Amino acid sequence: MDVFGVVALVGLVLLYFVIESSSSRTRTELTRRLHRLEDKVDLLLKHAGLEEPPVPRQDEVVALVRAGKKIEAIKVYREATGAGLVEAKNAVERLG
Repeated sequence: MDVFGVVALVGLVLLYFVIESSSSRTRTELTRRLHRLEDKVDLLLKHAGLEEPPVPRQDEVVALVRAGKKIEAIKVYREATGAGLVEAKNAVERLG
């Protein structure tokens, strides 16, 4: 491999790390902002004296979590709410 090939390879590796670092920071920032928005909505609901509607089949999901069947609980939550995998996983983790 000549000098140009080595320089090109090093440049591509550096470019990969820069792009990966940037996208990771963006995801972290979006996650942080989403949590802040959720907290604000919770405060508004509380201030207005409203409650979040219960999750369909929530008793079943809670029972599965308590029984240590987290994956099954996630499946039931997804079926009941139509949530995506990540959203269901996060919701189940909040319950347990």
